[in-house]
Amino acid sequence: MTVMDAPPVAAGRFARASFAGSASEYFGIWIVNVLLTILTLGIYSAWAKVRRKRYFYGNTFILDRAFEYHARGSQILIGRLIVIGALIVINVLGIIHPLFTLVTWLAIVIGLPWLIKRSLRFNARVTSYRNVRFDFVGSTGGAFVAVTLGGMVAFLSLGILAPLASRWLWRYILNNLRYGDRAFGTDPRLGALYRVWLLPALLFALGAVAVGTIIAAAIAMERNPGGPGDGFTVFAVLLPYLIFLALGLAGLIYRIGVRNVVLSAALLDRRHELLSDAPRLRYAWIAISNFIVTVLTFGLMRPWAAVRMARFMNEHTGIRINGDPGEVISQIEASGSAVSAEYVDMEGFDFGF
Repeated sequence: MTVMDAPPVAAGRFARASFAGSASEYFGIWIVNVLLTILTLGIYSAWAKVRRKRYFYGNTFILDRAFEYHARGSQILIGRLIVIGALIVINVLGIIHPLFTLVTWLAIVIGLPWLIKRSLRFNARVTSYRNVRFDFVGSTGGAFVAVTLGGMVAFLSLGILAPLASRWLWRYILNNLRYGDRAFGTDPRLGALYRVWLLPALLFALGAVAVGTIIAAAIAMERNPGGPGDGFTVFAVLLPYLIFLALGLAGLIYRIGVRNVVLSAALLDRRHELLSDAPRLRYAWIAISNFIVTVLTFGLMRPWAAVRMARFMNEHTGIRINGDPGEVISQIEASGSAVSAEYVDMEGFDFGF
């Protein structure tokens, strides 16, 4: 059964998203993107991003309709050139006088929230569903609290307050997201976020203990050259990779857990419920195995990995329309199309944040 042949979703039931693309089809787009990016010394990467997003958005269906991506390569290229130019200026000023480095990095800390806000707005406004554009209305101050302050809180607390920082970030993103003139909103419970934090925190703690063990053993071996032999040496060589795997696994499990909690607490127009129920360990397995396969094939299996992950994430994402789906969608289309027309040419540039 194809996406377009799927039966209509009854009122009150979750409509699952689906992905209709294939690895072989995307490989053709991907390989052309790679070759042209190399031949143009990276300049074409902006247009490559547009082609990639249009393919994945155009193959992401929900309620029998796909998303659309409207950005132009020139918008992405200009945004990147602005960022690169700013970094060059920062480095040149740092060479002239060290004081300039402090001033410019302070300017970055202040300006980064603005760049993030603009990037979120750009990516929302170049996305549409059923000819209705999305929008983002967040403020620079909100981005500072959610990203800069939240990141500092999570880092300085050694991850203990990471769920609080995640709550700030996701509330900033979703509570300022619009679909036409209809607002999204989420208010995830902190207790639920801490529940999905426990397993990653345990893995992180085990990784920290392992690091401490290696350091202590190395100090002991320096003091006692006749101590542990080759077996320990092999163990010491392999352990950093195991630690990297444990920390990576912790990050993946936490990331998808937060997504499940936040989206499942989200509403569109205060009454249509969103859903995310991706199994955390399966998500981690897909991400890790995708990475391994991509590395072992020197990147040639990257299209397969991307399609595999997209299909998995779509299958575990949905929305429940409270009311008759046809009538509700028609109302949103009627009111949202007028709003969308107001900022068709106001997207700006993508700064990549």
